[in-house]
Amino acid sequence: MLDIIKDSSTRIKTALVLFASFILVSYIDTLLVTWLYFGIFMMIGISEAMKLFLVSDNTVYQFAGITWVAAYFYTQPEDLLLLSIVVFAAILAYTKKVDKKLFLPLMYPMASFLFLLALYNEFGIQVLWWMMFVVASADIGAYYVGRAFGKTKFCETSPKKTLEGVAGGLILASLLGPVVALEELTYFGALIISFLVAISSVFGDLFESYLKREAGVKDSGDILPGHGGILDRTDGFLFAAIIMLIILRAVI
Repeated sequence: MLDIIKDSSTRIKTALVLFASFILVSYIDTLLVTWLYFGIFMMIGISEAMKLFLVSDNTVYQFAGITWVAAYFYTQPEDLLLLSIVVFAAILAYTKKVDKKLFLPLMYPMASFLFLLALYNEFGIQVLWWMMFVVASADIGAYYVGRAFGKTKFCETSPKKTLEGVAGGLILASLLGPVVALEELTYFGALIISFLVAISSVFGDLFESYLKREAGVKDSGDILPGHGGILDRTDGFLFAAIIMLIILRAVI
């Protein structure tokens, strides 16, 4: 019991530090600071992904680093993912020596961080708060509804998730999301977008659970006391960012 209490206290402290750091970044609200903030998370996330994908070649850091520097100057950074893939494929074809699995960390999580930066570039800091609010609401709703009413297993990948819990999280995120949505949207439009983003966050979490099970590890890393790794905390956002950017570009 004491270990559980201690672990919960550690989780809360870590979460508060992360939240405070995002508040600071939001207050400063400049491209440079946001780019640096996401870049730090991305590079740590890539190091964790390499362990999950069983990749040992550090060449991926060069690809990621060059791409992220270019993303600071390019207005649509998500396009650079395709450029990275083309360059990677060209080098692979020419040398025949590059580990093909290096492609995986470029897709996850680098692609998602490029989309996060693109979201900020196009819609400002508020859209990141909206996404965070939706993902957090879906997670919290799923946890408490699942504990109270969960009986039906959601899927084999994550046995602890229940269908009732996931449904509760989606409903909560859909209803609360419009509260912090962009002003250009109607309440109904924001509700639908929040619902779709919440669904994507569920599968983002599920995908990371799948990777950890395949790699035979409990957490993606240990840099965040009480939480695990960066990917353990950002998995929902990594899918949500892609879906949110695509939808917002279509409707605004």
